[in-house]
Amino acid sequence: MPTILTGVAQPAPANRVWRGFCALLMLSVMVSVFWSQGVAAAGLPDFTELVEENSSAVVNIATTSAPKSGSQGFKGFKGFDGTPFDQEQFEQLPEFFQDFFRGPQSPFGGGPGKSQPRRSMGSGFIVSRDGYVLTNNHVVEGADEIIVRLNDRRELPATLVGTDPRSDMAVLKIEDGDDLPVVQVGRSRDLKVGEWVFAIGSPFGFDYTVTAGIVSALGRSLPTENYVPFIQTDVAINPGNSGGPLFNLDGDVIGINSQIYTRSGGFMGVSFAIPIDDAMNVFRQIRDNGTVARGWLGVLIQEVNRDLAESFGLKRPRGALVAEVMEGSPAQQAGLQSGDIVLAYDGEDVQLSSDLPPMVGRTPIGETAQLTVLRGGEEIELDVEIGKLPEQGGEKKAAPSDSSGDSSSAPLGMLVEPIPAELADSLGVDGGVVVSDIARGPAFEAGIRPRDVITEINREKVTSVEEFREVIEGLPRDRAVSVRVIRQGRAVYLVMKP
Repeated sequence: MPTILTGVAQPAPANRVWRGFCALLMLSVMVSVFWSQGVAAAGLPDFTELVEENSSAVVNIATTSAPKSGSQGFKGFKGFDGTPFDQEQFEQLPEFFQDFFRGPQSPFGGGPGKSQPRRSMGSGFIVSRDGYVLTNNHVVEGADEIIVRLNDRRELPATLVGTDPRSDMAVLKIEDGDDLPVVQVGRSRDLKVGEWVFAIGSPFGFDYTVTAGIVSALGRSLPTENYVPFIQTDVAINPGNSGGPLFNLDGDVIGINSQIYTRSGGFMGVSFAIPIDDAMNVFRQIRDNGTVARGWLGVLIQEVNRDLAESFGLKRPRGALVAEVMEGSPAQQAGLQSGDIVLAYDGEDVQLSSDLPPMVGRTPIGETAQLTVLRGGEEIELDVEIGKLPEQGGEKKAAPSDSSGDSSSAPLGMLVEPIPAELADSLGVDGGVVVSDIARGPAFEAGIRPRDVITEINREKVTSVEEFREVIEGLPRDRAVSVRVIRQGRAVYLVMKP
């Protein structure tokens, strides 16, 4: 028994040491956790000084316009598809916000037929001490009166100097502006994905609201604006933020908040801003000339996907595929052809088709640019003198085909017939065949449909039904081939796997 007691009593000192060790280990872990949290907190940006320094140059823009018959959209913001914030979306807002906007001068305050002025609001910022202000075109579109309110509560009338709907920009001039506060303009080309940014604006009428986030992506192309390589962020942007500045951590403006992707009319985590480099180019042209002139190449382009890259001999998808060269355009004069793939513009790589329009648009009118083009599997260099982008006009429309000419047999699951002369003239093509019928098969899977006009298969021109048969018989059976079709007056390349 004593031996047992002695055996039990002997480990006591070791237990105390073990408990002490555990306590020390726990303390060190807690210190490490709190220290790491402190370091993480210390690494987060502090926007307080930046906001104080820049708020004075950010303005609220209120517009008044004469009433129009019918329902009107809310012009405080527009979505990814260009649709303004409308009545249905307004009614989805909490009652507080509805009451906030309703009133005798609200765009939603009166019913149809009531002769009340319409009001809208947005944001902007001052870029010169004599009172030039940048904002979005859709903020001031149709306005009869524009009032700019500063954060010191001054309300100053402003005139519209000019607008550029293609980039959704407008330039205002504060009347009798003198020694006004201005923002510091930065360089959007230096932005990097993941960089911290913040916005100041008036969402839902709440003046000088600050929101922050990061740059989510660069060079985004949206359906409504092909000449703007948008900055995508996760900064909370809502109706009323339109036209407001996007800042970096140096306090420089690097973008103009312009659009959101939304299904509800409010912020859903995806916002888009016009890069300040492009915005300042537009501003200078409007200020000096009253209008904006952009470079023009004169081609219709499309994306190069994996199958098209394979059919054209590219190792990976890249570049802009020329689907159509417009008659009399700079591209035609330079020798650019449909089926060419533009790989570089003035030494700058073209990775996506959406990269090319902004590059061309920024080029001064009359300047010569060098294109690196893939043609027939080989790279060539072309010099093109950039023209002026014409005003937006109607698209060409394909005339209906009423030909009763002989149809071919149905290789690849489609029937074709000669193209009528009047249709060829209206489309500006030298021959081709019209798809008269199509069944399930390689052609249907490629997206070819009845009334499509086929002008080229596997980089070989098709000007007649006989040529069509010959080209089809010689197609390789082990890889994808390209097919150039004209549909509703527009050329597009499709990929077919025989």
